[in-house]
Amino acid sequence: MSAPGSALFDRLAALFEEGHRADIPDLLTDERFAHTARSTDAAVLIAVTEREKPGVILTQRPQDMRDHPGQVAFPGGKIDAGEDAIAAALREAEEEIALSPAEVRVIGATDRYQTGTGFEITPVLGVIPPDLPLVANPGEVASWFEAPLATLLDRASWEEHSVFWRGAERRYLEYHHDGYRIWGVTAAIIANLSRRIAYAGLFDA
Repeated sequence: MSAPGSALFDRLAALFEEGHRADIPDLLTDERFAHTARSTDAAVLIAVTEREKPGVILTQRPQDMRDHPGQVAFPGGKIDAGEDAIAAALREAEEEIALSPAEVRVIGATDRYQTGTGFEITPVLGVIPPDLPLVANPGEVASWFEAPLATLLDRASWEEHSVFWRGAERRYLEYHHDGYRIWGVTAAIIANLSRRIAYAGLFDA
């Protein structure tokens, strides 16, 4: 497990708490594009690696998946009966990339994100040791990679695009890292998190 009281964990946790003290009314969401009155609760793990230049663990979904095939995503999935978002995110990360829950120092759950495909996603932020022997479960994950946290939280890293979808213009963010295209739901969750965590406070401390 990561060492208790690490500088990264302490700084990230303090900024996370500070950033959630006030409501932010204009966070990104695809709620208006949802084509179903019912939604499925899900959770994802934003796992930040404890290193001098922290990274974030991301996965690429197999092309034959029913939901969001081939897209870059956080480890995660549906919340099972009797679970909360944190338990579900940790379980799914273990199932998908063999990340032991014991290695994750959880900071907390952040803003829920409603997708246009009927999922209500709760992101869970945590810190993990670097260079863990993660292994992709081929049934759920085609590959996994680590992208720099500083770049992801910097809005200047992202390109903004728009597409006509389900009768309306949908704007979305996009960033390419080592051949991976990060966009859609994953990009929106990162953008919302960047509104909660002061970029300068984390990396200029």
